[in-house]
Amino acid sequence: MPPSAATIAAVTRAYLARHPTERAKLEPLLAMLASEPAPTSRTTLPAHITCSAVVINREQQVLHIHHKVTGLTLCPGGHGEESDTSLLATAMREVTEEAGIPPEALCLVPQLLAQPVDIDLNDIDPNPDKGERTHQHYDFRFAFYLADAATPETALHAEEVTGCEWRPFEQVTSPSLRAKLSPAGLDGRPEPVNASVLIHDGNGRYLLHLRDAFDHIWAPGEFSLLGGGREPQDRTLEDTLRGELTEEAPGLELGALEPLVVEQVIGADGLCVPVQVYTARWAGDPDAVGLTEGVLLRWFTPDMLHRLRLRTSTRDLLLAHAAQTRDSAAVRPPAPRPPHRPAATAGAGLRRAVPSDAGELTRLRLVMLASAGTVPEREWSGECERWFADRLAGDERFAAFVIDDGTRLLSCAVAQCTDHMPRPGQGPYVGHIASVATDPAHRRQGHARRVVAAVHDWLTAHGCGQINLTASPDAEELYRSLGYRDPAGPTPLTWSAR
Repeated sequence: MPPSAATIAAVTRAYLARHPTERAKLEPLLAMLASEPAPTSRTTLPAHITCSAVVINREQQVLHIHHKVTGLTLCPGGHGEESDTSLLATAMREVTEEAGIPPEALCLVPQLLAQPVDIDLNDIDPNPDKGERTHQHYDFRFAFYLADAATPETALHAEEVTGCEWRPFEQVTSPSLRAKLSPAGLDGRPEPVNASVLIHDGNGRYLLHLRDAFDHIWAPGEFSLLGGGREPQDRTLEDTLRGELTEEAPGLELGALEPLVVEQVIGADGLCVPVQVYTARWAGDPDAVGLTEGVLLRWFTPDMLHRLRLRTSTRDLLLAHAAQTRDSAAVRPPAPRPPHRPAATAGAGLRRAVPSDAGELTRLRLVMLASAGTVPEREWSGECERWFADRLAGDERFAAFVIDDGTRLLSCAVAQCTDHMPRPGQGPYVGHIASVATDPAHRRQGHARRVVAAVHDWLTAHGCGQINLTASPDAEELYRSLGYRDPAGPTPLTWSAR
């Protein structure tokens, strides 16, 4: 159902509170919203509402579309549809339809959140083919940042669009929008707009919140960390978190909050949401906190997590925290450390691993094992690091590819090439892909796809006519999208001494 006139009027008034000099321009809009029940319908004349997406990359450039019918170069945008539940949803849909950029590749800007950066009034020429006479558009423009540092490839809607380009702020087509971008401090770099807290009691228990099973909320019917989204009045994300706890669990009073990681999740509206995760220690009774939202709060130990309906990223985060805080009899995943690397590898990018990456590869492998509930013995970490270093130094049939941000490895995949018994129609070697792991704070950014594609290409270039791997349920879709299938022929079996 489209947004109501009252909802749009509230958005407009909030916009005018930030831009009071535009009241004269928008007073007719408020009058229309007071009397017109369908302000987003294109049949509402002499004016109706449209929406545009202002997509900003890291270079402070804005996506513009070349429209075939009008010949104009504008930000992606258009009319609302019955399925659009908000003006923001219309803008998101338009950028997907016109430029092929999906919602999960976008995130809200922290300065504006879901509020428009600009509302402009445009005169529209008559269109006899559609039976439209001269009218006006009140265009609500919503700003988005790209979730990933790399500017994505576009898949243009050929029936309506002839091309696209990224323009710097000073060359943005709309004067009204152009005047607002730089003063708004929009730098194109995502920041956390949500906050959550990993609460533990110091004795191996973690507090989880069972959410309501409502379709319109994020993670319905799942266990999750407590937290929520930033509000315009919040000065800091710690304010956001403590405000959410006061509303959801007023009896839950936490002491010091320690930043843990920033992770990216997909929100209920499909957008990427950077979340600042904190840790806090508390050992109280969950039934005594006066829970006002959700179903219940309960303590759980790591060995119980596989029985819960829980996001994979949350489970991995809890298991990694448990592995790092376990007593000295267990291996703790080492803290990230910048290995000695050539200067050319600085910045987040794909490259082949070198021997000095062995410690970071071991850390990522420990994260992967922790997500499966496995904690190796104390000596294993050193053995693993030496094994990686030896093979990276001198084994021509071994390679690892990594995503490196200049200070740590974000993701990795390992390839091994072995001799293959001669078989008609196949190459002389068989490849194996293993140890595919991504740091929990950097998942859902395409890193795993890039490293797996790199090791695949390396193996095929070395003559591997067959490549094997073991897929976890969460990664199966990725591997199948890259062409991996169930093996044909006799049923594969294995034997292990353990």
